[in-house]
Amino acid sequence: MESKKEFFLECYKLGIIKFGRFTLKSGIESPFYVDLRPLASDPKILKNLANYLLDMLPLDNFDLICGVPYAALPMATAMSLESYIPLIIKRKEAKSYGTKKLIEGIYQKGQNCLLVEDVITSGKSLVETIAEVEQEDLKVADIVVVLDREQGGKQLLESKGYRVHTLFNISEVCTILQENGELSDEEVKRIQDFLQGNHIQFEEKTRSSYEQKLEHAQHSVSKKLLETALAKKSNLIASADVTTTQELLALAEKVGPHVIALKTHIDIISDFDYEKTIVPLKVLAEKHQFLLMEDRKFADIGNTQELQFTSGVFKITDWADFVTSQVIGGFESLDCFKNVGVVAIVGMSSKGALTTSSYREEALKVALSHPNVIGGVSQNQIPEELLLFTPGVNLADSGDDKGQQYNTPEHVFKMLHTDFIIVGRGIYKSEDPETAAITYKNEGWNAYVNSLQKNVVQG
Repeated sequence: MESKKEFFLECYKLGIIKFGRFTLKSGIESPFYVDLRPLASDPKILKNLANYLLDMLPLDNFDLICGVPYAALPMATAMSLESYIPLIIKRKEAKSYGTKKLIEGIYQKGQNCLLVEDVITSGKSLVETIAEVEQEDLKVADIVVVLDREQGGKQLLESKGYRVHTLFNISEVCTILQENGELSDEEVKRIQDFLQGNHIQFEEKTRSSYEQKLEHAQHSVSKKLLETALAKKSNLIASADVTTTQELLALAEKVGPHVIALKTHIDIISDFDYEKTIVPLKVLAEKHQFLLMEDRKFADIGNTQELQFTSGVFKITDWADFVTSQVIGGFESLDCFKNVGVVAIVGMSSKGALTTSSYREEALKVALSHPNVIGGVSQNQIPEELLLFTPGVNLADSGDDKGQQYNTPEHVFKMLHTDFIIVGRGIYKSEDPETAAITYKNEGWNAYVNSLQKNVVQG
């Protein structure tokens, strides 16, 4: 290939940058206008561009390539053809018919996706695209951009932990054109002055604090959870996936002072006895001020769910403060949970789970409209009106051999705006569950506090 400078001059001949006075979408008057779409009309340039972009990247890191619609789509396609890395296509908006997919192509949850963008200005469109790609349980760590306008977008994305690789920036382009006699010193100075005075501030939407959510909470369990979180400075729910009463009570005693709730799977207790298991567990909950969450994941017609909830040996209705339930049975199937809060299963943390984006959309409609529902279990952001409970949080591991995938507290609070983290094996399988609970409590609380800070980036 020719030198990078020679390559840019070839691209420039296609009219990809114009100089003068242009009113941008934001209303700002700019001394230059960038449109890289003509590059797709020259096969040789498009092929060379793909290779220049690929040469900047650690290709072993990526399972997929995705172009930001629409100008970057041909660039991403050319990169896929040159690298043999599979391509997926993101729509600007999902179709209202057919599969209603936002992301088209063949992919698996948990795969790493490289995003391709033509021009970066404020970075806002990329932030939105990343959120939509991650909604499909794909991971984004790297973004490759043809031209950086140097107006704050690159800094915004890097502040969020993404690696941004840029082929050219506008200052470099101006130098090349000035040296080649295409731009006068006066024009270059005007562009430099514009860039210095027009660094775009992009203020991200911030999450609501526990205090703000408490003000608007309607359900008594929501209020109790938020009050407990504030009193203990903890957002930790420990999952007690143990199989004996002795283990359950011992774990509750150790972690109780540090958690806001203990999550049980009561039907796996091999020696369950209401008087010996539940009665002392309720005493410990009162002693250490935590709630009891039965992770029953109800998933049946309303009549059956009511019997499972109120009858049998477990009598969940007598002791659980809140329960988990699928919403696959529809709105009325949740009516039976009259004296507890319901956490709807919107998405699961296991690899290959069938809780797709279309399912999550329908599940959220039910969750938002039902008065018994206080929140959702999800690996994705959900509406602020609901409390978000995020499982699959672990500081040490990335997953297991049964499809479980883990995230860190920092990730789920910053990227998903979670409210409460659910930690299982990271606590109950540790050598010292109490110390582990304290660690997760502190990590979770610090991640929550940091997530409240407004992220305003000025380039």
